[in-house]
Amino acid sequence: MRPSLPATMLEIQITAPGPADVLKPRHVALPTPNAGEVLIHVRAAGVNRPDVLQREGHYPIPPGANPTPGLEVAGTVAAIGEGVTTHAVGDDVCALTNGGGYAQYCVVPEGQVLQIPRGVSMAQAAAIPETFFTVWANLFLMGRARRGEVALIHGGTSGIGTTALMLCRELGVRAFATAGGTEKCEAIRELGAEPINYRQESFVEVVLARTEGRGADVILDIMGAAYFADNLATLARDGRLLLIGFLGGAVAERVNLQTIMAKRATVTGSAMRPRSTQEKAAIAASLREHVWPVLAQGRCLPMIHATYPLARAADAHREMESSQHIGKIVLEV
Repeated sequence: MRPSLPATMLEIQITAPGPADVLKPRHVALPTPNAGEVLIHVRAAGVNRPDVLQREGHYPIPPGANPTPGLEVAGTVAAIGEGVTTHAVGDDVCALTNGGGYAQYCVVPEGQVLQIPRGVSMAQAAAIPETFFTVWANLFLMGRARRGEVALIHGGTSGIGTTALMLCRELGVRAFATAGGTEKCEAIRELGAEPINYRQESFVEVVLARTEGRGADVILDIMGAAYFADNLATLARDGRLLLIGFLGGAVAERVNLQTIMAKRATVTGSAMRPRSTQEKAAIAASLREHVWPVLAQGRCLPMIHATYPLARAADAHREMESSQHIGKIVLEV
């Protein structure tokens, strides 16, 4: 470690499972990067739904992960561990963390750290890793969404949703997206997708009607059980259903499995946090090749709904829980 670095730092800890008030600032010892790790001086950190679930006690962290919330950061490399060759002290970077993002400094494996594309602010960069890693890995790598296909994105104005819609537009995938309310549906339309107000209409009926009965080739779903049967009904033959959340429950009941067989459907899902360091590094490499050039040209940049100081992390969580946001919420450090 360089002697100019402080001995301690501020971080936001979850003092006990519960409401947003359990998020409290604490001073702790500055972490030291081990071999293959990078210490980032955090300038901004993204707020994501898994942070809220972890705070509530509903999102167990993997063994060895940092219990401090925060899955994505942007900042400057402050120190590097032995063997790190891809980044140097002073580089402006963003990173998918293994926890610990709600802090002034954060240690991240080298393979999960990416240079910030030119022209991208720290707040924007902090809003990229968690959603772009998740969408790219699920919708485009596992889900194989490709030009000319039809996608259905649930939660179209969330961080995940807006990211998915921007990438679909960029890569020539026709997209439908669900949301509740006129303002959110208008935001979806501005992102080049076809909005479905789930409070007023059936996404099954809308997608089937507008695709002449064919359905969606790929569905990215954050709801889980509540939408499972309707998702299957919406899928096209050889369609892929990708589960990345369970806001509507984790146990699906009374599902007709014949639908899966008749459509030759693929049903799969994944979480980002339990993936290995090697798997995350592979996703980062794919993003660097296929998506980073797009971001550097000023396209598909994350939509920032609101920013809060790090000390007001509780207020940022309340904002997310209100479900009124369109795009990302970011903490500035």
